[in-house]
Amino acid sequence: MLDVSREEIVEGSLARALLVLAAPLLVQNLVQVAQQVIDLFWLGRLGADAVAAVGLNFPLVALLGVVAIGTLVGTQILVSQRVGADDLVAGRRAAVNGTILGFVLGLVVGLVTAVFAGEVIGLFDTTPRVGEMAATYLTVYALAMPIFSASDTLESGFVGWGDTRAALYINVLAIGTNAVLDPFLIFGWWLFPELGVAGAALATGIGYTGGLLLGIGMALRGRSGLLIDRSVLVFHTKDLREIVSIGWPNAAQSAASQAVRVVMIAIVTVAGGTAGVAAYTIGAQVATVSFVPATGLQHAAQSVIGQNLGAERPDRASRTTWIGVALAAGTLVLVGAVQWFVPETLTLVFVPDATGTELELTADYLRILAYGYWAIGATYLLRGGFNGARRTRTSLVATLLQYWAARLPIAAVGVYVLGAGVVGVFWAVTLSNIVAAIGLGLYYRHEVADGMYERAAEVASGEEEGDDGERPDAETDGNGDEGTSAAAATDGSGAG
Repeated sequence: MLDVSREEIVEGSLARALLVLAAPLLVQNLVQVAQQVIDLFWLGRLGADAVAAVGLNFPLVALLGVVAIGTLVGTQILVSQRVGADDLVAGRRAAVNGTILGFVLGLVVGLVTAVFAGEVIGLFDTTPRVGEMAATYLTVYALAMPIFSASDTLESGFVGWGDTRAALYINVLAIGTNAVLDPFLIFGWWLFPELGVAGAALATGIGYTGGLLLGIGMALRGRSGLLIDRSVLVFHTKDLREIVSIGWPNAAQSAASQAVRVVMIAIVTVAGGTAGVAAYTIGAQVATVSFVPATGLQHAAQSVIGQNLGAERPDRASRTTWIGVALAAGTLVLVGAVQWFVPETLTLVFVPDATGTELELTADYLRILAYGYWAIGATYLLRGGFNGARRTRTSLVATLLQYWAARLPIAAVGVYVLGAGVVGVFWAVTLSNIVAAIGLGLYYRHEVADGMYERAAEVASGEEEGDDGERPDAETDGNGDEGTSAAAATDGSGAG
């Protein structure tokens, strides 16, 4: 498999650097999506109630993932800029501190969620059977949150270093273990207990535990220069402050989008019942698979941008974003075209015994989503462009507008005013994606012309302490350290 060095990232072909870094991430993201697809595949054999129960949990689980988003984004950007500035010891130390922070925050959030899982699910208007299964799934998943958060953060340290294959290996082991254990724990095969939906969550937790241990082992051996030894096992408050300062806008961005998804699920439940929730869940998961290329390119772009800014090459940072936008949008146009023609086939892969209503609604959702796929690809890369420059609060504002000012109102009007039913929710998703892509693209072009990357390069190279890539009076964290950041910096799929 091809490799890309720091010198190639800051001096060589940007298209090649993006594609080489994105290739393992693309596979990694497919593997991550496969975990959800595998769960859905096996749970679909339990019936629509099990699918609906897990569907209720998708936005809740993503909301829990806000903790990991904050630490992984902050860690990736901080590590990439320090590597670009050739400060390798500080880069290693940032990876260590970020991973520890991720574990601690994941533990706190996971325990609180497990205690109140029943009350949280009780907020949804669903049947008692679906509610009971959903609460069980959420409890087990929440208890594994420290493992998920630490694993994702350590992976982001490798990605920031430019070693995307390490993240791939971690995920292949995690999801491979999950795939093997799923049917045994869900249905009670062989000597295992029959746990139903809880078995799916437990299999995921066990898989990610193995992945985290592999990541720690690779870091102890010093893979690609990211070496964990006594010299970097230091509790460094400045690193922690920078990681939080970088990551909190992305955490808030993810929380904002996932909070809307929770409301959207509630609207779907009212407008479409169990069939509508099942269609919404299946459509979101198929869509997640479809635009995996955009998420891989976004992570790759953030590392390339961060390293070029650390090396004081702002011109290359800007070109990286536009190359990524072209690649992501073009790829998703092709993916959307395929999805538009075979939505029923894709639906039956997930739920073979789908009813006529479920099949029809899911096919409608998949076709409607396909119209806006190019916009999802462009938005991911534009956010990556801002994130790599430590402009994560810009991504936060863009997400707030996309979800709260566009998606939710459009959905409410479609369902409650126009009487379009659950299809009105489907159109709200696509229209908000298109609005976000156009608006963010215009603003990005303006900010680049106004010197955004030149200012960010001064911060990344340590020439202007206290600035975070914004204007000198903007987005500081109040303590003299620079504020920074960039998910997986993602806010989710854009499909729900």
